[in-house]
Amino acid sequence: MLANSSLISEIKNIISQSRDNAIRSVDYQRTLMYWHIGQRIFEEEQNGKERAEYGTYLIKYLSEQLQPEFGSGFSRRQLEKYRQFYRVFPIASALRTQLNWTQYKLLTSIDDEHKREYYIAESVKNNWSARQLERQINSSLYERLLLSNDKESVLAIAKGEMIPNEPSQIIKDPMVLEFLGLKKESAYYEKDFEQAIITNLQDFLLELGNGFSFVARQKRIHLEGDDFFIDLVFYNRLMQCFVIFEIKTHKLTHEDLGQLQMYVNYYDRKEKLAHENKTIGILLCAEKNNALVKFTLPENNESILASKYQLYLPTESQILEALKIDLDEFNNQKN
Repeated sequence: MLANSSLISEIKNIISQSRDNAIRSVDYQRTLMYWHIGQRIFEEEQNGKERAEYGTYLIKYLSEQLQPEFGSGFSRRQLEKYRQFYRVFPIASALRTQLNWTQYKLLTSIDDEHKREYYIAESVKNNWSARQLERQINSSLYERLLLSNDKESVLAIAKGEMIPNEPSQIIKDPMVLEFLGLKKESAYYEKDFEQAIITNLQDFLLELGNGFSFVARQKRIHLEGDDFFIDLVFYNRLMQCFVIFEIKTHKLTHEDLGQLQMYVNYYDRKEKLAHENKTIGILLCAEKNNALVKFTLPENNESILASKYQLYLPTESQILEALKIDLDEFNNQKN
């Protein structure tokens, strides 16, 4: 009697899961090995040796003794990383089994403790790969969230200690879309931009962040003989609401905001269920005018946001300048 497909599928899943667990176990043991090596190096340096040059000598000596037998993983540079790993993460029991050595190398390079904790929490919660973690760090995800939130709430949401209740807590401005492969100097149609997002949907969902799932593209709505098409529709399970995206490859206008407001109203009245929250509309544009957004929309607006996109990874100086401008605007509003 032939085994049914369900049994075969279950056995395949068992094999696959066991292999994954074995890989994670081996990698975690390797991470622990590097931690213990870093601990011993650090303790030896601190063992009554006051001379700063002793640390340099010790690393060089260890490398000369270990590298010929154990390979490039014990070069001077790698041994210095193991020492730094221990200094940043001094408690072995606090190391996360979900994170591999490549991820810990990335995290060790982060000096800000709040920032490091944020990326640890998000990596564990979302099961980020090392490549995804590196991309989020390079795109200054943490700093971009700080443009509209405080450190405490950003970290609390990442750790699952707080559920976001405002769009600004999860929607980034700017949104970094370097993975689309579009050149900022080139002219392209909005349909090309939309297609690039669909082609790179997994990366776009990573940029959107926690709780997003894709619902529809070019969603057709019919209003008394007139047809309209919404560019992209998503759903966020954390905020329990639809999130509509309209793409504009030009500087936004008040007509764009009016169009998006109509789509949001439609979803609130026709698609939203009684237990769900109000629909959020995001105008993803090449350039925006904050004053135009402010005076076009009602003062109590909580549903429509404009987010500028950029097709390249931001530099540290750009993010710091944006944070400075944001803080200046906040202080001006207080005064």
